Amino acid sequence: MTAYELMTKTNHHLLNGGALTDVQKANIVRQLLAARNTPETTQRFYRGMRNPGNTDGMYPLFYIPPYNDGKKYQTVIAMSPKTHILSANSYELEILRLLHIFAPHDADVCYMVGETLKRLKITCFGYKHCAVGECFETSIVVLRFLVAVAPTDTNWLKKQVSVFDKHYADKRRHGGVLKYYRLCLSEMSYSDKP
Repeated sequence: MTAYELMTKTNHHLLNGGALTDVQKANIVRQLLAARNTPETTQRFYRGMRNPGNTDGMYPLFYIPPYNDGKKYQTVIAMSPKTHILSANSYELEILRLLHIFAPHDADVCYMVGETLKRLKITCFGYKHCAVGECFETSIVVLRFLVAVAPTDTNWLKKQVSVFDKHYADKRRHGGVLKYYRLCLSEMSYSDKP
């Protein structure tokens, strides 16, 4: 099973009310950690993008989606991305989200989550209120990630919710957008809801 399949199946199992044993969680963590990309894979991916050095943080650091016959990977709530911005960020953020939930004190997980939070703070979709193109949808994926890994950062959560509230009606959206957003809100604890 690929990391993408494992991440998707695990998310769907949990969303449908399923439970996992500690052994199952440890196995998922082991498999996902083993699926991290190499620096060479990351550089090869960046060379194919407009910003080969990833200086704007738009693309993942640790989990680059493998080539999928040229098709972008769908998000957890099925949206078919048109860009690598949504596809690649959804892939990495959902994997890191699960790793944080199942192994929040693992040194590798803590490092990857910390570096990803730094990366997201320099992105237009993760921190700077961008709602152009698929940055809008990517901001919702960021919101779900933040709900899991930074639930007490209410200012950042409010920023992401604000982007949705201000721009959802700007144009016609894929049906999965509202479902994904509602999923994010349902995963917030009551006291943390912006």
